[in-house]
Amino acid sequence: MNGSRARLPRRGALLLAGVLAAGTVVAGAGTGAAAAADPCAGTGPLPRACAQPGDLIDVTLGELHPTQAVLGFDQIFYKLGRYGSDRDEAAGGVNKRFDEWCETNGQGEAASARPGARLDDPSSFTCTVPLGKETPETIAPMKTAVVGPGGKLYLTDGHHTLTSFLEGPDGSPATRIRLRVTDNFSALSPSAFWQRMTVEKKVWLRDENNRPLTVNQLPDRLGITHFRDDPYRSLVYFTRDIGYEVPDGATEFLEFSWGSWLRGEHDTGAYDLTAPGPYLDLVKRASKSMAALAPDAVVDDGRTAAQLGRIDAWNGGKKETGGEFAKLGRPLSDPKPGKLAEALDYKARVQAAPACTTRVTGPRNGPLTVTAGVTCLDRAAQRGPVVVRPGAALVVTGSTLDGPVQADGADAVHLCGSRVSGPVSVSRATGPVRIGGPGCTANTVEGPVVLTGNTGGVRFAANTVTGPLVCSANLPAPAAGPGRANEVRGPRTGQCAAL
Repeated sequence: MNGSRARLPRRGALLLAGVLAAGTVVAGAGTGAAAAADPCAGTGPLPRACAQPGDLIDVTLGELHPTQAVLGFDQIFYKLGRYGSDRDEAAGGVNKRFDEWCETNGQGEAASARPGARLDDPSSFTCTVPLGKETPETIAPMKTAVVGPGGKLYLTDGHHTLTSFLEGPDGSPATRIRLRVTDNFSALSPSAFWQRMTVEKKVWLRDENNRPLTVNQLPDRLGITHFRDDPYRSLVYFTRDIGYEVPDGATEFLEFSWGSWLRGEHDTGAYDLTAPGPYLDLVKRASKSMAALAPDAVVDDGRTAAQLGRIDAWNGGKKETGGEFAKLGRPLSDPKPGKLAEALDYKARVQAAPACTTRVTGPRNGPLTVTAGVTCLDRAAQRGPVVVRPGAALVVTGSTLDGPVQADGADAVHLCGSRVSGPVSVSRATGPVRIGGPGCTANTVEGPVVLTGNTGGVRFAANTVTGPLVCSANLPAPAAGPGRANEVRGPRTGQCAAL
């Protein structure tokens, strides 16, 4: 993370005054030839390309472009479990998501939240620091972005936090937050932009197995479905303040550097990462390895253990029964459960998709008929109808489908983080039908959705449907689960009348 400045310059104040489409100027922001010659010289809200380092800009989650392709899903699951819990309120406090939103927005922590408060309604809660009263201390924890070609915003810090907001009980791509601009590279060509980002280490081009990626393989938007899971990134998160501490002036992707080193020291595949005992044992071993490093030991890409925040004494010099390690290991039954227990509790609710036997990526034209096995459309652009025959399975993630989707007697259907332009019909499925829900980013369906006679369980959560939603004869009845409601712009009938 780069340095910040406390005051808002004129351009920053104007950028906060309104949110514009990238590369546009508000009508009336200036007049005459001078305004036409310099769009940043107006008096109204300014285009993204006018933002300068240190400016605080108001954005929606849906307009942000990631600079990494992987997340530590277990870190996300901890946050989502905590956001969906009522234990903070039961103890007379405010739900943690409001604290984190206020901190991320440069406003300290949550001061109050009325009953039914939501992140998508900032008037329903307050922060300890009012807008316009920010200090260097409150600005420092804000997440950061770089302005790229065309005024696009590239997130360089905060992928986990902002994905958690989006996937949370009241999140969506329309959720608003402020970011601190660290650089404006909007004048560069796309190729020069990515070269600059790479040289300045503002992009993480490695996959979940630490293999190199190209910039074309980066996700184009936030949402857990659009990322890959790196268990080492989660492991590093749980070792925080046990094996390392985030140093002042921490660089972007610090935790990934630790994760790269841990790959050569500990095999996550040798541990059951769904059970608290083995997982906690792995955290203990990994954090002790980190703390045992010499300060000048090179960890990753020339960075030393000291530069990456190696802790002076494991667990702050305390025994296993105390300190942050003891807090981490508290069971779910504890009045203050540990992060690990909450992460695993939420993780148990995530329906795993079957392994792919056929994978489709990129553009594809023409009808697609799935007759056997598991066909996965991953970041695909399918133009033409999709039909799933009995006994076959379909998994669609981060894709666009231009045409109807029909599955009859399928073994499983998973639709996550995708847009379908056409009707969706799933009937007589013998296995799970998952359209949104835990671990599955919400979808948009431009057409009717019909779910009938499915016997393997149906989850339909947080989706946007522009047509009717019809459900009947499903055993058990379809469930939406806690969190954001489905937005259905047509009648809801049968078992989905209240979904």
